[in-house]
Amino acid sequence: MTRGRFITVEGIEGAGKSSCLETIGRRLAAAGKQVVQTREPGGTALGEEIRAILLAHREEGMSGDSELLLVFAARAEHIASKIQPALEAGRWVVCDRFTDATFAYQGGGRGLAPERIRSIRDWVQGDLDPDLTLLLDLPVSVGLERAGGRSAPDRFESEAEAFFARVRAAYLDMAAAEPERFRVVDASREMGEVQDGILQLIDHFIAGS
Repeated sequence: MTRGRFITVEGIEGAGKSSCLETIGRRLAAAGKQVVQTREPGGTALGEEIRAILLAHREEGMSGDSELLLVFAARAEHIASKIQPALEAGRWVVCDRFTDATFAYQGGGRGLAPERIRSIRDWVQGDLDPDLTLLLDLPVSVGLERAGGRSAPDRFESEAEAFFARVRAAYLDMAAAEPERFRVVDASREMGEVQDGILQLIDHFIAGS
């Protein structure tokens, strides 16, 4: 059985990840791939419960370390019960955020040491890394304006603009450090243009797989 491929989509709030994930899933299915679409935090029953805890507003707040450990607890379950079995069965997994988001949000945004995040990453996921990561990049002000029109902001969406500026910078630093895995997409354009660009990248990736 040929191992499936693992594609992740990253970006700050308002980047349009959900729409792009649907587009990617349809293109892969049309190419004859068995597709599993999922998200982080979440993706499993336990992961979704942890997601609810992470996104909920709470008077007492949440320490950065608690947030980090909860994210990786959800991820450990996600990998063990969904991602790894799907890949081993030859399916292509498309995930809304993965560990890059942890380095961006808890690392860049919260200021947690990347070495600490890396040590937990190595423990939880071993040598599992995405085969392709699409980073939907856009100015923070544009992303927050888009996100603000969707629904009441969750705990992360309520952060200050400076927080998301640090998150975006962390994402772009990772993309620059791993150009063989990352593809940066200008998500400030009209959604149709963004999706056309993503489809070109996906077609190229399929052809090379």
